[in-house]
Amino acid sequence: MSKTLVIVNPNAGKGYGAKIAPEIAHSLGRLGHAFDLVQTRGVGNAIELARVAAAQGYETIVAVGGDGTTHEVINGIMADANGHPTATLGCIPAGSGNDFAVMNGAPTDLHEACEVIANGHSQTVDVGLVTIDGKVRRYFDNAVGIGFDGMVTMETRKVKHLRGMALYLPVVLKTIFLTLRTPRVELSIDGEVQDVEVLMLVVCNGPREGGTFHLAPEALFDDGVFDIVLAKRIPRLEMLALVPRFMRGTHLSHRAVSTLKGHRIEVRSEDPLYFHVDGEILVDHAHHVQIEIVPAALRMLARF
Repeated sequence: MSKTLVIVNPNAGKGYGAKIAPEIAHSLGRLGHAFDLVQTRGVGNAIELARVAAAQGYETIVAVGGDGTTHEVINGIMADANGHPTATLGCIPAGSGNDFAVMNGAPTDLHEACEVIANGHSQTVDVGLVTIDGKVRRYFDNAVGIGFDGMVTMETRKVKHLRGMALYLPVVLKTIFLTLRTPRVELSIDGEVQDVEVLMLVVCNGPREGGTFHLAPEALFDDGVFDIVLAKRIPRLEMLALVPRFMRGTHLSHRAVSTLKGHRIEVRSEDPLYFHVDGEILVDHAHHVQIEIVPAALRMLARF
């Protein structure tokens, strides 16, 4: 059996994943690297493909797609591992953001990415585990965003024909001036509790999300702790002015923004909590979200 399984999301990057699948096969073959290649058949399929591959003894499982594909493959690798996965993750960025892959050194050049896979050098990274209303459990690699962050993500999922700033700006305006709700929450960080009206709460494993938003510039994937960005309620026009600062990473000095570090975070509210997990919408809303760090949980192929 081949030691590597390549899981391609053909829909990633508006069909870019399907386009580059033959190039990936050619490049890995030219490098003399044994592999099998499969394509996903829909949302969630990469989780099952990766889970089965790990159970079958594949040493490396490669996600070809964007942040959503990587998120699913990681959940497949971790599913039956009891915190100690045997398979190593590889990434070939093919989506719009690719935050986790790129921030961990995955080359955006396809052939360079294949060389990283063939070389087999790896690093250890942390992952997070989120539990939603005590029912849904999911690993995540990059970030969980609650409040404004989550509502913007939900709105973007409703728009199919736009990308980039042409999508983001109208969605931000709609969220700020029409749909935004700021829930009153009980926030616990490693047992320290505060009651706060939240504009946005983002639990970050890495420094960037959404391709351009440097929410936690000092966050590291291998330090065993989350960087937590908390923004309290402010007037709507001030919110609009704050958005570019999140893009540049200069928001940390704003009066409404604070940063903390923590290993275990709980958010409870009688109000609906709207949120995303690695840019994915897992449920319509929740009232109790638990998030914990799983240090050094995953090996990932890296360029040295």
